[in-house]
Amino acid sequence: MKKLSLFLITVSIFLLCGCEKVEKEGSYKTGTYTGVVPYESYGKNYVTTATIYVGKYGNIEACFIDSTYQTDRGDITTKKALMDAYGMKETSANIGVIPGGAEWYEQVAQIEKKVIEEQNLDWVKWTDTKKTKLDLDVISGVTITADTYIKAVEQALEQAKK
Repeated sequence: MKKLSLFLITVSIFLLCGCEKVEKEGSYKTGTYTGVVPYESYGKNYVTTATIYVGKYGNIEACFIDSTYQTDRGDITTKKALMDAYGMKETSANIGVIPGGAEWYEQVAQIEKKVIEEQNLDWVKWTDTKKTKLDLDVISGVTITADTYIKAVEQALEQAKK
């Protein structure tokens, strides 16, 4: 009986103490990093930002991409802040790649998710040597021009390297 009790106590301690999830060590320094890429579109100047949060185990835990935007009324905001009011869904649907279309924030969420899943930008494929055109076929549900988004993430990850 003593052996059984000792065994049960040992197993209980192991189960209570040994269940901590051990994370795979990542490639980055813990912290928050930001990339900023100015660009021009239709004669207006904008800024793309990417913020990357790296957790205590060196893994990318969050990715936030946004872009400034000037509305037709002249208001300065961001594309994420506009949400559905940005009005990309119909254009996206007309391209025919995303059934029913997708708004800008929905498409950029796919890029953010891919950065976290892959823990790097090795999956990015450029269609030209100057790195101005992306091949986004590697991300389902994305039709937006995303070169400045990827470059901003690239800047943030460069700061986060160990």
